[in-house]
Amino acid sequence: MPSPALVLFFEWVSLLGAGLTALKLFRIGLYRRYRFFFIYLVSLVPYGICLLVLDVNSGLYQKFWTVTAPLFWLFYILVVFELCGLILEKHKGLYTLGRWAMYFALAVSVTVSVLSLLPRITPATPQRTRIMGYVYATERGVDFSLAIFILLILLFLSRYPVPLSRNVVVHAVVFSLFFLSNTFGLLLHSVFGLHLKNEVDVFLIGTSSACVLAWLALLNAKGEEVRVSTLHFGRGDEERILLQLDSLNDTLLKASHK
Repeated sequence: MPSPALVLFFEWVSLLGAGLTALKLFRIGLYRRYRFFFIYLVSLVPYGICLLVLDVNSGLYQKFWTVTAPLFWLFYILVVFELCGLILEKHKGLYTLGRWAMYFALAVSVTVSVLSLLPRITPATPQRTRIMGYVYATERGVDFSLAIFILLILLFLSRYPVPLSRNVVVHAVVFSLFFLSNTFGLLLHSVFGLHLKNEVDVFLIGTSSACVLAWLALLNAKGEEVRVSTLHFGRGDEERILLQLDSLNDTLLKASHK
């Protein structure tokens, strides 16, 4: 069983790292460009303090988690949309298509997840258990759809040599690791239940701590000026691929304006 001191250490690293990263983004002015990510980081500070103060086995902790969970689903959705917009800021047609696809995927995924829970909910099921079940089911749906969307973003970056600022590339990679690890942890919780709860929790908080430290260390003002490409092609191939991407984007923009 993991040491409680190790868990506490990671929790403090995540809390302080989130606060320092938010402060850094504000100081160098990047909070305007990454506004939803900035708000998310700021919200982690009081949230983390509450988690450290509350007893994890208490009813108050469960109520607090139930109330705040939807807020963080919203943050995840907004941060993913913001990330997609940063990557496709010169391809508004593709971004619009991706946004509507995300709306559809969220609706379908959450509906399927909640419906899959209904056969296990009986009149004898306690009210608190019902609420927790619905919250977990909704969280699974949101996380699964966002995980698929993030994988599609990474696939896009792996196929098209779109010039991006170094900060955007760092943010895309780190947030992908952060969110996909959370999704994987939720999957492990669903499969193994309480058998590996402590181990999974340490994995999640450890990964979160590493990602927060990566944001703190790697996001900076100079990173907005440095342009990088995720792929390296010959000049002719790169121009041809980008022309194809621009053509597809123009077609989508025209279709959306009809």
